[in-house]
Amino acid sequence: MTRRIALTVLALVTVLLLLAMVPLGRLLTEREQTSYRSTAQADTRAISAAAEEHLSDHKSDALTLRLLAQAQQRGDCAAVYGAHGAVLARTSCAGATTGTAGALVTATLADQMSRTEDAQGRLTVAEPIGDTEDAVGVAVLARSLDPLHDRIWAVWGWLALIAVAGLVAGTLVSVRLARWVGRPLHAVDQVAQRLGEGALEVRAETGSGPPEVRRLAATFNTMAARNEALVHGHRTVIADVSHQLRTPLAALRLRLDLLAGDVDGDAALELTGAQEEIARLSRLVDGLLAVARAESAVPRPRPVRVDEVVAERVAAWEPVADERQVALTAHCPDGLSTMLGEGDLEQVLDNLIANALEAVPAGGRVRIEGTSGPGSLGRRTIRLRVVDGGPGMTPRAREAAFRRFGNPEARGSGLGLAIVHRLVTANGGTARLEDTPGGGLTVLLELPAAGRD
Repeated sequence: MTRRIALTVLALVTVLLLLAMVPLGRLLTEREQTSYRSTAQADTRAISAAAEEHLSDHKSDALTLRLLAQAQQRGDCAAVYGAHGAVLARTSCAGATTGTAGALVTATLADQMSRTEDAQGRLTVAEPIGDTEDAVGVAVLARSLDPLHDRIWAVWGWLALIAVAGLVAGTLVSVRLARWVGRPLHAVDQVAQRLGEGALEVRAETGSGPPEVRRLAATFNTMAARNEALVHGHRTVIADVSHQLRTPLAALRLRLDLLAGDVDGDAALELTGAQEEIARLSRLVDGLLAVARAESAVPRPRPVRVDEVVAERVAAWEPVADERQVALTAHCPDGLSTMLGEGDLEQVLDNLIANALEAVPAGGRVRIEGTSGPGSLGRRTIRLRVVDGGPGMTPRAREAAFRRFGNPEARGSGLGLAIVHRLVTANGGTARLEDTPGGGLTVLLELPAAGRD
């Protein structure tokens, strides 16, 4: 944003300078040209007036010769022509007697009007001598256009210097303005990103930037504070309820265990059922605590070797799988790495393997597959599949599987997949359930890849 604001302001300054400097330069150029012509015409008239006194009034030609000498000192070429086009007096340079000078003299004698012409790098002025109805000659002055060009270049040079200074000043102002606006917005964006990653305690700086940005930061801080209070309150309630339930559940389970030795018959069966419900309720409380811990964790992603973690968890669960007569296998290419929080992948795999082993009957299979490829968002991802040959899930159960207590077919607490979903999505991944070909359930995880994997 800082660059866009600076470029926008700089483009506006550039357009304004062009709109101002170009017309001003053309106006000053025309003014210099007019002034240069007027000066040349005035000098030509002075020579014409002096020559008229000599030709019409038969006075001395000393003044005419002096004006011609002054013209030559200025670098001009001048000449006085008679009524028949003959040169009566001139400077030593031939600029007023060669080129287009002859044609100007003839035209001036014919219509008794002064003429000005730019040709061959010179400004040539022809002025009739005497009355306009009966001219006795023509005064011609040829002046180089180099001084005019130098003055025009000087005008445009100064304008260009002023424009460059304006651009430099505009650049400094635009950069300063862009940073004044962009830095606080960038800071709010970074804080919002950290808040989205789970750092609920972050707050935006409200003491810099324009008033609108300060109000935005203040509003964001209010929203963040409310979200933090709501989330912490929610987590606290879950954790407190779970902790408070564990003690009476443990006492109730102990009492039922003591009663189990003193009853028989139908009462023993009912007591066994009560013990099973107490055990299920204990697992539910443990699941609530696990969810609270998972939601409280703020992941700090780091590179994790998927192939190594998969091999480690398969080795850890193999005794359980052997005891249940379930084949637990894994196929994961070497070098696969993902970006996850520390210990998250281990917990995800433990939950998925535990659920799969519980669902698969004796003689079944649980397979873990790891691959790498483009993900749904166009970035490179690691795909991890946990495939089992159990009874699977109905479409309704799959829709509710990642919600707490939402799975009507859950055998345990129903929180294992909810914890998996929380850990995966908190690290920028996705999780979904699919049917296994031939029967069973497949859990598909898409995890952000680390490096070039």
